Amino acid sequence: MSAKKSDKIAFCGTGRRKSSISRVRLTNGNGNITVNGKPLDEYFGVETLKVIVKQPLVTTNTLDKYDVSAKVTGGGISGQAGAVRHGIARALLEANNEYRPALKSAGFLTRDARMKERKKYGLKKARKAPQFSKR
Repeated sequence: MSAKKSDKIAFCGTGRRKSSISRVRLTNGNGNITVNGKPLDEYFGVETLKVIVKQPLVTTNTLDKYDVSAKVTGGGISGQAGAVRHGIARALLEANNEYRPALKSAGFLTRDARMKERKKYGLKKARKAPQFSKR
């Protein structure tokens, strides 16, 4: 038992987008990204979502420096990708504070507050009204 558990330093970050919440762990490694125990390519099938997840790592030139392990719940795949991106950006900030200007100017540290608007009574959806007829 010579190998210690504290040999790997982990940086954590929480990301949120719409109704999705992600918990991200960054560890020193060679660029493996896993989401809910699956590789990035398997979890997010669409290429644009993979690009969204990798954006903070590409911006800070740390794509092959850290391994990313993310657990994400709630929402759809687009919101989950945004939540993972937010979590990775926060974890990178914890790893090295010098990344802050690059991440901030790219807008990865800002929590996107846009949420689904609630349905109102008398309407079919949040804003869609039933068809109007004079007679």
